[in-house]
Amino acid sequence: QVQLVESGGGLVQPGGSLRLSCAASGFTFSIYSIAWYRQAPGKQRQFVARIGNAGSDSTYAASVKGRFTGSRDDAKNTVYLQMNSLKPEDTGVYYCVWGNDWGQGTQVTVSS
Repeated sequence: QVQLVESGGGLVQPGGSLRLSCAASGFTFSIYSIAWYRQAPGKQRQFVARIGNAGSDSTYAASVKGRFTGSRDDAKNTVYLQMNSLKPEDTGVYYCVWGNDWGQGTQVTVSS
């Protein structure tokens, strides 16, 4: 069955960086794009980025464009989200998504 396992979250000061990872299994990873969503406390989940496959570009929410960069390693069935210049409003649980399948999420907290 499909599994998506996120890691790399943590506590970071404003202006800092984190790199999230999402290890996937159970489907032909290389031919699909993978999305990242996040959910802040008391708010709905929101789109963050879509990491394209080899034949397509990645797209980003306006709020993270220029600060977050997605990448992938198809040999490891893993996508990454490099997050730089983090802001307190980036705080939330970050999920990777394929179709209707969601990972368990990883907590990112940006605070001084």
